[in-house]
Formats: sequence, C-alpha cells, structure tokens
Amino acid sequence: MSDIITTTGLCKQYGKVPRVKDLDLSVPEGIIYGFLGPNGAGKSTTMKMILGLAKPTAGTIAVFGRQVNSRNRLAILRNVGSLIESPSYYGHLTGEENLQIFCTLKNVPKKDIDRVLQIVRLENQKEKKAGQYSMGMKQRLGLACALLGNPKLLILDEPTNGLDPAGIQEMRDLICSLPKQFGMTVMVSSHLLSEIDQIADNVGIISKGELVFQDNLSTLHERSRHSIAVRTLNNEAAAKILGGQDVSCRIQEDYLLLPKLSDNELAGHIHRLFARNIGVVRIEERRKTLEDIFLELTGTAVSL
Repeated sequence: MSDIITTTGLCKQYGKVPRVKDLDLSVPEGIIYGFLGPNGAGKSTTMKMILGLAKPTAGTIAVFGRQVNSRNRLAILRNVGSLIESPSYYGHLTGEENLQIFCTLKNVPKKDIDRVLQIVRLENQKEKKAGQYSMGMKQRLGLACALLGNPKLLILDEPTNGLDPAGIQEMRDLICSLPKQFGMTVMVSSHLLSEIDQIADNVGIISKGELVFQDNLSTLHERSRHSIAVRTLNNEAAAKILGGQDVSCRIQEDYLLLPKLSDNELAGHIHRLFARNIGVVRIEERRKTLEDIFLELTGTAVSL
C-alpha cells in the first residue's frame, strides 16, 4: 500500500515563532488517517501547507507520489477535496445553488450535485437557504462541496467541531463510509481522541508542531498496559514481601501497583501477605486509557 501523502522535514515559521517542526507524515492510500493534537498544535497549518494555502518554511510535500511545487500544484489538487476550519457558503442561496457555484469554481459538471447531496443526506434540503441550515447541515454542505468531482483524497479539518452528539454521529458515519464506498483516502484532524479512536485506521499525533507518534491505531492501543492495584494495611511491608518474590511493584498514593498477573499468581501473593498478617482491603485491575497515553505523548490536557 503506497503513501498518498508524504511530508519530509516540513516546517512552518511565522516570524520567529515555529508552528510546525520537521514533520514527517506518511498517509497510506485508502484509509482514514487521524491527525490528532491539542488546539494550537499545528494541525490546521500542516493541512494548509499540503493544500498549498500556506507556503512551507522548509521541507517537501508529496501528494499522489508527486512532489508538490508551484508548477504542478493545481493539477494535483484537482483530485483533492478539502474542508478547512469552517465551511464557506452563501447564506442567502439554497444548498443546491451553493453547490452550483462550487461546480463552476472547480470546473465540475453540475450533474454531480445530486450525487454529493445523496452522500451527505441533504437531497431533501437542497432548496432550503443555507443560512437556515443547522450547524450539522452546514458541515454536511461543506463536505458535499469537498466531494464534488469525486476526489481521490479528502482533507477534513475538525469536521465535527461545534456539532451536537447526533451531528457528530452523523458526520462520523459519513466519513467512515467514504473509503469503503468510493475508495477515497481521508485525512481528518481533531483534538478529540475519542472521535479519532472510532473512525481512524492510522493516527499521527502532533504536539507543539512536532510529530510524537505515527502508526496504526492498534499499535497505540498496545501501549495501554494492564496493572494490578492492591491496597493493604501496610503497603511498605507488603512491598518488601512481594519484592522478595521477584514481583516488580511500586507504591502510588495508597496502593501497590503490580504488573499484570495470572489469577493463580495473584492468589499466591495475596496468600503470602495474609500469612504475614498483612490485611488486603482492595484489589483493582487497572489499564492505562488512550487519554492517559495521549497526555503522556503531548504533555497537554485535551478535550475528550
């Protein structure tokens, strides 16, 4: 599977302030790539550079295997649809009329309008003025504009931003359907880890302009380590006893944290503690959540 987007040493600096630093992205073809990071991490800036809306300070960008430059940018972008930040529309025009304008701008036949309206489920609202659309409908209209011309690559910047739970679910379902039904590659950014976890195949995590993780989502899940938390009436003494049995443990707050053990191993260690008159008052199984892993990677509190 080849990469549909590749960036090498990509940098963007505004004045003396670096926004993106030495970014090496690899977005495989035919998947949903989740581009994750806290607000202000550099996600939108990176997407704008890929689309040619911002000029890199350094580094290279390749799309569809071709290095993007001023001579070929427009030819490459004909196969790219995008929705950056918030959708643009004319509020006094209907949804269909807005799409007609975008067809003209993108040099796409107007017969494509009915197709994209069906994809985003706005075919029954096409004669309604866009200014009267709900937030979710406006986002879907923006997605419809991005889908005109049946692009091979779709770049979506925070497409669920500002939506209510029903709107988020609807947008999530739409995004998930695109690679399967139309063979598109989708790069979607978010600061919501829970959203990316439900839709993405691969994920790149950016923090302060730097890529801190990039791999498939299952690899990120593997970082979620299991542990056993045991609370006793004398944690210091219990730690010495377990240490004598070559059990790696440490005291955290009021608990002893042990590695993942089988039921028989754990039962044996608890029996040893009882035999030494150390009461065990609580046993919990703990697992590091994706939110914990994200926080470790970025060092920043995020919206979840």
